[in-house]
Amino acid sequence: MKKLLLSLIISTIAIQAFAQGNSYKQGTGKFEGLAMTPPMGWNSWNTFATNIDEKLVKETADIMVSSGMAAAGYNYIVLDDGWMAKERDENGNLVADPIKFPNGMKVLIDYVHSKGLKFGLYNCAGTRTCAGYPGTRGFEYQDARFYANLGIDFLKYDWCNTAGINAPEAYATMSNALKTAGRPIVFSLCEWGDNNPWDWAKPIGNLWRISGDIYPCFDCEFKHPENWSSWGFMKIVEMRKDIRKFSGPDHWNDFDMMEVGNEMTGIEDRSHFAMWCMMASPLIAGNDFRKMKPETLAILTNKNLIAINQDKLGIQGFKLTVEDGVEVWVKPLSDGAWALTFLNRTELAKKINFDWKKNSIKDVDFGYEADFNKTIFKIKDLWKNKEVGTTKKNFTADIVPHDVITLKLIP
Repeated sequence: MKKLLLSLIISTIAIQAFAQGNSYKQGTGKFEGLAMTPPMGWNSWNTFATNIDEKLVKETADIMVSSGMAAAGYNYIVLDDGWMAKERDENGNLVADPIKFPNGMKVLIDYVHSKGLKFGLYNCAGTRTCAGYPGTRGFEYQDARFYANLGIDFLKYDWCNTAGINAPEAYATMSNALKTAGRPIVFSLCEWGDNNPWDWAKPIGNLWRISGDIYPCFDCEFKHPENWSSWGFMKIVEMRKDIRKFSGPDHWNDFDMMEVGNEMTGIEDRSHFAMWCMMASPLIAGNDFRKMKPETLAILTNKNLIAINQDKLGIQGFKLTVEDGVEVWVKPLSDGAWALTFLNRTELAKKINFDWKKNSIKDVDFGYEADFNKTIFKIKDLWKNKEVGTTKKNFTADIVPHDVITLKLIP
C-alpha cells in the first residue's frame, strides 16, 4: 500500500511538472516595427544570379550613396543565392564562398554599414537553396545565431527543396529562431504565394512574396525548361485577387524585386515602378547600378512616386475602372489625398477623357471614399511634378501603349 501511495505521489508530481513545462511559452514571432513602410533597397538576383562577389557589393553600396538612391530611401543591400560555400564547415556553420568573398562576410557587412546602409542575406527553408547551396532545414537556430553575430539586418528566406515540409511551421521556426538570436532582422518570406502566406504570415514575417519570380517584360509569361514560369510585372499585379486587405505596415504583400533598368523600354520601366508604388510593394531594385542610365535613376528616385509607396497609411491600391483598355488604379493616402494611375494595357495609343463625377471612389476593404460630386480635388501630375487643374473638369490626356499617368488628388 505504501509503495502504491508513493508511486501515485511520484506520478502526480511528474504529471504536474510535465504540464508546467508544456505551459511555458517561449517568446515567438517576428521583430515588430521593422518595416512600417515597404522596405527599399537592392537585391543581386535579377541581374547577377549567383555571379556575385565582394567587389560588386562594395561598388553597389558606393553607388547607392553617391547616386542619391540612399537619400531617396534605398537602404538595404541584399545578397541573394550563391554567397555561400557549397558545404557547411565541420561545426555545421555556414561559410561565405572564399573565392567570391576572400575577406569573409563580416568585413563586407561592416563596409556596407559604414556607408549608412543595411545588409541582408539569403537562405532557404529546404535542405538546399534553389541554386544548390546549403539550406537551413534542421539548422534554423544555429543559422539565426550566425546571422545575428554577422550583424545582418534582413533575411530573405526561399522555398526550394522543401518536399514534405509544412510552410507555416517552417517559416514560424525560422522566425522564432531569429527572435531567439536577439538581433532585429527583417524577415522576408519567399514561398511564392503557393501556401497563401497572407492568411498566416503576419505574426511571422514583415513581408511575403505573392508570386513566382518576376521577368523583365510588361505582361508576358516566360516558361523555363524545368517546368516553371517567371512573370511579367503586370501578370504579377493581376495574379492574386482579394489579398490587398492582408497587407499593411509591417506586413506587406511583396510583388518581387523590380526589373526597372533590365531590358524593358523606358516607358515600361515607368509603368513598372508606378505600379509597385501603387501596390505598396517593397521597392527592391534589381539592376546593375554600375551601368545604370540616367533615365533609370530618375525613375527609381522619383520622390513623388516614392512618397506614394512610402505613405504611412500603408494601404495597397486597387483597380477602379477599365475603359477601352485603359485601367484606372487608385490608392488612399494618409493626408486625405488619393493616388490615381492611368495605365494603358494595350498596344495602341489612347485618349483619356475621365469624368470625375461619374467615377467616385469607394474602397470596400478599408472604408475610404472620394465623392467628386461633393469634394473638389486639386490634381498634381507626379511624373511632370506640376499641378494640372482640378476635378471640376474632366481629365483629358493622350497615353501611349504601356505607359502610365500618375496623379495625386488633393482635397
